[in-house]
Amino acid sequence: MGAIDRSRVKRSFGRQAEQYDRHADVQRRVILRLLEILRRQRIKPERILDVGTGTGNLLSMLPGLYPDVRLFGVDLAPEMSRLARRKMHDEKHANLLSADAERLPFADGAFDLVLSTSTFQWLEGFDMAFAEVTRVLAPGGLFCFALFGEGTLYELKNSYRQALESAGRLRDDHTHASHAVREVEEALVKAGFNDCSTMTEGYLEHHESVPALLRSLKHIGAGNATPDRAMGLAGRKIMREMIDIYERDFCSDGLVRATYDVIYATGRKA
Repeated sequence: MGAIDRSRVKRSFGRQAEQYDRHADVQRRVILRLLEILRRQRIKPERILDVGTGTGNLLSMLPGLYPDVRLFGVDLAPEMSRLARRKMHDEKHANLLSADAERLPFADGAFDLVLSTSTFQWLEGFDMAFAEVTRVLAPGGLFCFALFGEGTLYELKNSYRQALESAGRLRDDHTHASHAVREVEEALVKAGFNDCSTMTEGYLEHHESVPALLRSLKHIGAGNATPDRAMGLAGRKIMREMIDIYERDFCSDGLVRATYDVIYATGRKA
């Protein structure tokens, strides 16, 4: 599996920002699930930070849960932040910035609650980002987040790997390597969080074809999650083989399935 190119991720999400909301169905379901988790926490935060706010879908729902709260959102892609500002223009207590999750532009202890959805899977590791969350949280503050785990897009990764293996080119597997629940739990403890909790849920999408799935992933900026097509003629043959394997193994009733493995986690700053 390949390393994550953060600059490529930034460019990819920036290019697809205008398309994102029309294709991010699973991401919306994750946001709604995270809001259910938050309701059970029975907290009354005054200042909230959303890391990887994207087009502002989660941030725009928070005033309904926490009226009069001060909202802050950061995203690596400036184009996403601009769309979030447009979506939040009626919310006078919202502040949107372009910033890196591993270098948050806020003072120590600035927030009571830090949230994130569908973002941390784009990091090589969690140590720097979780340390930043710890830093900007006030003592006793809550960290609540969701990310896509190692089972995400299993069908695509498995089919592509089989196609590469058949061609004797496993070394060319540069698809995105996702994180396991154990990595999340260990990183939370290492960052100094208490009362940590994790859970996983699976979601299924169905598409009319493998190319339709790949187009959908492209439209949400998930370029690093898909096979690298820049391989010339040999690469096109491998892609054709991958599609054939995918349709053979993971197609029913004329639709191909795509699995999303979502990790939900919470932790409190000591």
